[in-house]
Amino acid sequence: MTTVSGKTTRTIQLSAKARRERYLYLFMRMSGVALLLLAVGHMMIQHVLNSVHNLTLQFVATQWNSWGWRAYDMGLLIFAAVHGFNGLRNVLEDYVHNEKSMRVIRGGLVVLLIATIIWSTVAIATFDAEQAAALRAIWQE
Repeated sequence: MTTVSGKTTRTIQLSAKARRERYLYLFMRMSGVALLLLAVGHMMIQHVLNSVHNLTLQFVATQWNSWGWRAYDMGLLIFAAVHGFNGLRNVLEDYVHNEKSMRVIRGGLVVLLIATIIWSTVAIATFDAEQAAALRAIWQE
């Protein structure tokens, strides 16, 4: 016990699971704020400042010529994916009470999350505007 200005306080040691849950709780709140800023910024740029009718493959290709826009979209994607998968894990833990089943579900969610982030990040990072335009021309024939 610790005494602070005449009052007695206790120091509580959290278990590893409780610490993990605490950090995930804090992550959900902070990523929610980041997502709010990123998503509102995305909506303003894509749908308010630019006409919806101008959102074409060429518009995206022009934007993604800059690594800044690619990084912005990757940040939005990663925050949204991790935030969403963590929320899904949270909901599933409310309904699945078997610890073995929950471990399998958590493992599956982690695998899906990693696959989603890798697949999407590679798609954004390797996007080639010229190849996309060529494919578009083939599709329109």
